[in-house]
Amino acid sequence: MYIKTLSALTIMLSASSAFAASESCGDLTIADMSWNSATLIANIDSLILTEGYNCNVELVPGDTNATGASIIERGEPDIAPELWSNALASALQKGVADKRIRIAGQSLSDGGEEGFWIPKYLVDENPALSSMEEILKHPELFKHPEDDSLGALYNCPAGWNCQISTGHLFEAFNMEERGFDLIDPGSGAGLSGSIAKAYERKEGWLGYYWAPTAVLGKYEMVKVDFGSDVNLEHYQTCLTQEYCEDPQPSMYPPAPVDTVTTEALATEKPEIYDYLTKRSFTNAKMNALLAWMESNQAQGDYAAEYFLKNNEAMWTTWVSADAAKKIKAALN
Repeated sequence: MYIKTLSALTIMLSASSAFAASESCGDLTIADMSWNSATLIANIDSLILTEGYNCNVELVPGDTNATGASIIERGEPDIAPELWSNALASALQKGVADKRIRIAGQSLSDGGEEGFWIPKYLVDENPALSSMEEILKHPELFKHPEDDSLGALYNCPAGWNCQISTGHLFEAFNMEERGFDLIDPGSGAGLSGSIAKAYERKEGWLGYYWAPTAVLGKYEMVKVDFGSDVNLEHYQTCLTQEYCEDPQPSMYPPAPVDTVTTEALATEKPEIYDYLTKRSFTNAKMNALLAWMESNQAQGDYAAEYFLKNNEAMWTTWVSADAAKKIKAALN
């Protein structure tokens, strides 16, 4: 019922923006990434910039690698709302130095958390399983979906940078020799679905995941200790690169999650850039929003409307007084 109401609101917002094209803002492109927190932020930005600043916004599909390369090399899109910067640290630093892009601020003020995870109920039964050393001794606890003789490590979907790092870590831990196979889940939904299925059946599960997410909010998971510190240089120059000659174990470093814009947007549209420097979410807030999206089967546009209608005290601190007035009027 609520989703239908929001759908009507979407129609009204679209209609009102059709003849509110800005003389000063003009056209903007925003990367709409393929995971829920990123698509939510992209849609929040779209609504705020359309209704509050009279921009003509287009959401364009994106992912970490393709969007990062495109905004640096071609100046497209104008805004990448949620870029996990560790994976592209060197390229982003060069892009900033060459005055092609700017880091507007943190999308997630707490940063992102990456790693290999297993269900908490397994650790409750055997606390030693929180370590990679112990996990490698027991492939039988993490059954391959198609071959009971093998253990399974679930990878990231193709096109995500974490597919590269997970693959290299699989090699670094000699997991094939220890009786494990690397599983391609096919999509982000396939990856999260494999966790849900394991939890429903109280089965073993081992794989890459990240926070904040609705999945890790809904299912209690324990991050695996690799028995190593963070080797940031090796992580950035080898584990996250397509070619890594001698991969070694390293915990994932805390992940800066940033909003990146073109230099042109920052210099030509300072009011828009100022908004992006202020727009940020804690992991706790994002987890709650993602849980709402999942429970209501809401897409990014509906969730953005829900956020604006229910978090006025938060988002009004990001925008100018004039923009806040326009957004409130559009929502009403």
